[in-house]
Amino acid sequence: MATRVLSSQENFEKLMADLARPNGHVYSQSQSQSGSGQNGAGTSIVAKNTASILAIGKALPPNRICQSTYTDFYFRVTHCSHKTELKNRMQRICDKSGINTRYLLLDEEALKEHSEFYTPGQASIEQRHDLLEEAVPKLAAQAAASALEEWGRPACDVTHLIVVTLSGVAIPGADVRLVKLLGLREDVSRVMLYMLGCYAGVTALRLAKDLAENNPGSRVLIACSEMTATTFRAPSEKSMYDIVGASLFGDGAVGVIVGAKPRPGIERSIFEIHWAGVSLAPDTEHVVQGKLKPDGLYFFLDKSLPGLVGKHIAPFCRSLLDHAPENLNLGFNEVFWAVHPGGPAILNTVEEQLLLNSEKLRASRDVLANYGNVSASSVLYVLDELRHRPGQEEWGAALAFGPGITFEGVLLRRNVNHR
Repeated sequence: MATRVLSSQENFEKLMADLARPNGHVYSQSQSQSGSGQNGAGTSIVAKNTASILAIGKALPPNRICQSTYTDFYFRVTHCSHKTELKNRMQRICDKSGINTRYLLLDEEALKEHSEFYTPGQASIEQRHDLLEEAVPKLAAQAAASALEEWGRPACDVTHLIVVTLSGVAIPGADVRLVKLLGLREDVSRVMLYMLGCYAGVTALRLAKDLAENNPGSRVLIACSEMTATTFRAPSEKSMYDIVGASLFGDGAVGVIVGAKPRPGIERSIFEIHWAGVSLAPDTEHVVQGKLKPDGLYFFLDKSLPGLVGKHIAPFCRSLLDHAPENLNLGFNEVFWAVHPGGPAILNTVEEQLLLNSEKLRASRDVLANYGNVSASSVLYVLDELRHRPGQEEWGAALAFGPGITFEGVLLRRNVNHR
């Protein structure tokens, strides 16, 4: 079927119609054009044009680190072993992080070649971007290739490409490089999502849903690649968050295929994306900040972040679940959860505020344990974990948080026959 892109007038009219719907809240929303519900026997009636996740693939750098010994490595390789107070503080953070292993692009050999990354006062942004200009699309291509293999259709059938990264900026961007690396067609519609932060994985799902449902026959490839080489530096008393970031974040990529109306016998829905919403917590712009400086990207997280997430998470999640078919009245413990594993404090806060049973966030905690916080890739890793795990919940939600403070969420319906 030929792909038809909606005209500007049609998109405007659709937007006005969406805004005119009474919904009782202020969240920006993306909802399937056709309704869905259940018949009296409980068999799902799926909206014919609802977008679905059709395949997921991930890729990791070969450098696997052990969390229990990383502090010793980090302080040794940056020539800071004499900073015993900082070292002890970082070890305590690592011990309480809930992380067992992470994967990083920068191994000892790479750091020997790039001493400017950890030499105080030495400009290194150019060298970091040179490194990431190649590494980001390369790892993204590996993850995307894995997703394409599962999908079972050729790369030339991809009509739209969404690339997500917080790691470096290049012109042309990673989207252009991926076209060549994956053998995508030259007229593939491309979108770059730069510097959004940890919520961008769900942002990509929201955008992919809109593209798939409004462009008949389209297939959207999401390629998310995140690396910590932009923020790696020597520990310093002047920038205490650096040791927090060094203790929690990892590198990794993920590829996702999204499309509506799966072709029988060729494609299978893993999760249907029934609704997508985003919200900003008022007056919280200062809580998560990033500054690009001559020696790399600096992050700052205010200690109030878990509390602010806790304040806003329940009404946001209630809004998500209220977009399920009216007769379901889903409770928080009646659905599955893919929550961005930003750290144990965030996961504990979500669990406490939603009064979740402890097993509800098991997939998120396992992703944190095995990979650390991989920024925007993390929540998509959790979805990959969930699809392979037993569970009777048909409905669920994927959630992520980041600068703004921004809350992103999608309402999902699991294809129980996929596993």
